Amino acid sequence: MLSLLDEQAIKKEKHTMAKLRTGDTALDFTLPATDGQTYNLHDAFKNARAVAVVFTCNHCPYVRAWEDRINAIARDYASQGVRLFGINSNNALAYPADSFENMVKRAHEKHFVFPYLYDESQSVARSYGAERTPELFIFDATKTLRYHGAPDDNYEDEHAVKHHYAREALDALLAEREPALPETKPVGCSIKWKP
Repeated sequence: MLSLLDEQAIKKEKHTMAKLRTGDTALDFTLPATDGQTYNLHDAFKNARAVAVVFTCNHCPYVRAWEDRINAIARDYASQGVRLFGINSNNALAYPADSFENMVKRAHEKHFVFPYLYDESQSVARSYGAERTPELFIFDATKTLRYHGAPDDNYEDEHAVKHHYAREALDALLAEREPALPETKPVGCSIKWKP
């Protein structure tokens, strides 16, 4: 028989790693960014037709393979009312390449056109149920999750991509349609959790 403390710990663990599912509402957050500003998700929806939240980092080879394509999505869709946020939730003590200082350097080197946010407490990643880098959550203007998964179907070779999952989902939302494929399996490194 479980003690009350054991039951509370199990409930807390389930709650902290609950996964957002398509149809769920975006969970608000306020985080600092590499550009010196602080961003609030609620504010992003005020003038947005869609918002993409991408859990990412600096060191993961999957992220590095996809980051130019993610940056291109942010650039190509900005004029259509799409906002994209990159969030690094990795434990920087165990993975110094993912420190805030190195995030600033990476954003500058790669000319990120999206805010690159630091989730030092890992609370945003936990509340979203994010597990990988990169992992995308795309919301429509009503803050409803309409796509979750990978950016596209080939991290190794962008010229061999057959399905541009994120772009296809955004195109559908901008045309006021449901994405044909609302869920794909995120492919990437695991988020590096604090002990």
